Amino acid sequence: MPLAFEHETKGQRVLFGSGAAAGHLRDEVARFAALRPLVIAADRQRGLIERAGLAGAVRYHRITEHVPVEVAEDARAAAAQADLVIAIGGGSAIGLAKAVALTSGLPIIATPTTFAGSEATDVWGLTERGQKRTGVDPRVLPRTVVYDAELLESLPVELAVASGLNAVAHCVDSMWGPRADPINAALAMAGLHSLAVGLPGVVAEADRDAIEQSLYGCYLAAVAFASAGSGLHHKICHVLAGAFNLPHAATHAIVLPHVLAFNAPYAPRAAEQIAQALGSGDACQGLDELRARLNAPRALRELGLAEDDLAAAAQAILPQVPAANPRPVEADTLDRLLRAAWAGDQPRMESHP
Repeated sequence: MPLAFEHETKGQRVLFGSGAAAGHLRDEVARFAALRPLVIAADRQRGLIERAGLAGAVRYHRITEHVPVEVAEDARAAAAQADLVIAIGGGSAIGLAKAVALTSGLPIIATPTTFAGSEATDVWGLTERGQKRTGVDPRVLPRTVVYDAELLESLPVELAVASGLNAVAHCVDSMWGPRADPINAALAMAGLHSLAVGLPGVVAEADRDAIEQSLYGCYLAAVAFASAGSGLHHKICHVLAGAFNLPHAATHAIVLPHVLAFNAPYAPRAAEQIAQALGSGDACQGLDELRARLNAPRALRELGLAEDDLAAAAQAILPQVPAANPRPVEADTLDRLLRAAWAGDQPRMESHP
């Protein structure tokens, strides 16, 4: 069968090495010839900031999940005289750096401390009055990513599981995103395999080799996702997290198996590739087994979502469903998916009619 597709690769420098973050940050600041960097990081990153020679930089640590507009405006004001933005942290810190870059055009150096994957995408998100807006802009793609497994050795297990499964969701959604193509699929499945191998070791003993494998998988997943675009899973999660202030990563971890079960019968080739990457004969079973090993969260109600909110959530999600989703999404089928995720029911895969 002949191949025909259009693929875009995002340009980015990646520096990967355990224990090397401080040196890499110092070298990158010099490479950018930055004199006034803004460092977005929590206070617990003080040691790394000092080792990187950034003790005199302007610091910003008002980091809030989902990047509220008022926080973004405050950070933009702090960056008024900056010539570089350095983000050290998870998706919230990097997302805030993106909000600054979106209006200033400042280059970003991202140093992730979770498996969120935001560091490798040109996707930004802002929340205002309970609604999360997302977009794509080349200005927000970090110019350099510094990966260091040492920075994740103290990551709480609960957050490692949730952000790791968020990375898994990047892999799965890349198989049927609006710009899905064979290159994205290859990257996503390589990333999924590394995550499936690495994450259990991260959870069991914070093993550095396992963290490195998971970070590597996280990066491949995010690169694939940045190219393929947001699929059904991410559209659902962005609405839920933004409108109801649910934790970003945990929401992804809970919704993912339900979207996979929903789409898999309508995308048999993608389902087969997902199963192979997970080392299973069945995509849904393989994901369920991985989630069981990670003791993953299972119910949206446990995150504080009220059952009465589901109807409003479905109404907000429907207009955002990607036209390229392999299975048609209707009000009743979306309602069943959301209610199963809310209750923590076992995902049910329906056969293709």
